[in-house]
Amino acid sequence: MKTSLLTSRSRRQTLQTLSLPAVTAALSPFSTFAQTSGLPIEQVKIICGFPAGGTADATSRRVGDKLAGSAYARNAALVENKTGAGGRIAIEAVKNAVPDGSTLLLSAYSMMLIYPHIYKSLSYDPFKDFVPVCTASVLSHGLAVGPMVPASVKTVKDFLAWCKANPERANYASPAAGSTPHFLGALLSLNTGVAMTHVAYRGSVPGVTDVIGGQIAAMFTPHGDFLANHRAGKLRILATSGKARSPFVPEVATFAEQGYAGLTVEEWFGFFAPAKTPASVVAAANSAINQSLKDKGLIDSLAIQGLLPVGGSSEDMAKDIRRLYDYWGPIVKRIGFSADS
Repeated sequence: MKTSLLTSRSRRQTLQTLSLPAVTAALSPFSTFAQTSGLPIEQVKIICGFPAGGTADATSRRVGDKLAGSAYARNAALVENKTGAGGRIAIEAVKNAVPDGSTLLLSAYSMMLIYPHIYKSLSYDPFKDFVPVCTASVLSHGLAVGPMVPASVKTVKDFLAWCKANPERANYASPAAGSTPHFLGALLSLNTGVAMTHVAYRGSVPGVTDVIGGQIAAMFTPHGDFLANHRAGKLRILATSGKARSPFVPEVATFAEQGYAGLTVEEWFGFFAPAKTPASVVAAANSAINQSLKDKGLIDSLAIQGLLPVGGSSEDMAKDIRRLYDYWGPIVKRIGFSADS
């Protein structure tokens, strides 16, 4: 009888010990949330549609590194550069990804809200195929010239005069056909009546390389992609597109200051998830990204690329996409560019 009593008591103690983790988990909101949502995700992948070394890539990697240990991701995110088709290859890859939060897209807004105006048969719908997660960074674009253009050209007005005098060399690069930088060049040409030929590249980096090498006269692209070479004297930034001068090149006047207010544009990079990604996962990703954007090291590293952190809610990002989509529609129509033509 005594032995039976000890055995029964021992069994009760064992059962209590075994059930302790389950009880603790039940009492922990985070544990319950993680069990039901699949969070934190072991390995998040960020798909970037532009080459390593550019502003899009920098935003992807700086933020991705800071996601480790968050309620969204256990480890730093892996960044995969799927270049080509002006960022559309990356967008299509994320559209077709499993909507579980393990794959995010980092894209400039051009590809999500300008492309629908220029492609009649676009393979994705930015409003139906994606969920906005978080606005990451904002930038101004710039116009820069290289050694093909004489050192006496110091302003936009000077550059236009040079283009008139050298029509066979009056060309400019952009990181993609149908991108915001492409349309800034088109607007400058349209508004001034000065003919300039557009040359589309697969991202900023190869275009900048050709400007420095004297293969092409000028380029419109995020001005952060010019900073190192501008400071080294290898190319010259003639103007930036922000509402105010860039804090990274305060010596360079804006387009508006030089009399070209129609070229005032500030563009952002943002994170997107595939449609049908659970709201709880989107919320966790948004929180982790917002937290990363407060990190001083990240802020300093973005500054090297001419980028400022933004953050905010996914709802605010969605509203901004709709606003900008409506804003760019008439501009694209006026320029008359169609990628399908």
